[in-house]
Amino acid sequence: MHEPPPAGGSPPAVEGDPPAPAWALILGASSGTGAAIAEAVARKPGLNVFGVHRGRYPDTARELETRVRDLGRDVHLRQADASTPEAAEAGADELLQRAGPRGVKLFVHAIAGASVGRFLSEGPDRLHPRRIQRTFDCMAHSFVYWTQALVKRDLLAPDARLLGLQNPLDETHLGNTGLISAAKAALEMYVRHLAMELGPKGHRVNLLKFGTVMTPALRHVYSPEALARLDERHAAMTPAGRMATLDDVARFVTVLVGDDAAWFNGATIDFTGGMTLRLLDLVLNP
Repeated sequence: MHEPPPAGGSPPAVEGDPPAPAWALILGASSGTGAAIAEAVARKPGLNVFGVHRGRYPDTARELETRVRDLGRDVHLRQADASTPEAAEAGADELLQRAGPRGVKLFVHAIAGASVGRFLSEGPDRLHPRRIQRTFDCMAHSFVYWTQALVKRDLLAPDARLLGLQNPLDETHLGNTGLISAAKAALEMYVRHLAMELGPKGHRVNLLKFGTVMTPALRHVYSPEALARLDERHAAMTPAGRMATLDDVARFVTVLVGDDAAWFNGATIDFTGGMTLRLLDLVLNP
């Protein structure tokens, strides 16, 4: 007869029982790319989900919880700012209570929290030190903070996958996004160095680069007319004739969790669909 599970934890392992499902830690889980990835990995390979979000999209967060539970997986969404060292320590403590040691198979850093503007502007779009620090904390430094917290608590499964998200701004120029580009460049360097440090332990650390996808944040910033133009221009410059979708990105992350992707390490994986290939052609031959 099985013993009752301890409060807040998993039941004790019994010989012959299947292994307890591993967990995915998703930062920025309530909407957009983070939510899509959370649902996808709950479906395949069947991970439980521990998500952190700032609470800006409470309705979509509740919907995500329902969808993950409907898939038969456990889910816990923590409402907090995930960008600071203190937040990483507190979140990892809570995650340890849920997942237990070596319970985290996948860590996805999908925090959005960047400032746009210009470094030398004299107007309201000037990138002041506080905005610079905040952007780097959200989009780069927090990847290190959480990795340190996970390793400190022995939370990473033997073949854990750690994944940052990148965009094509490292190979093109978009007016007021210099700070975002700089922060993502720092994230890329963190990924490479962490891959070297964690590789001998069996873990894999990579960066997934993809183009524009329609998210609640994007719909909040742009008018319907602007979104239509955005969609039209992406269709013109992308070989597939369309924008990437959240589902495209999320399904590929399920591939990266699998054994067939175990040799990716320290890589910036181009999943842009060739989005920037036609830029010069569009300029010279409109």
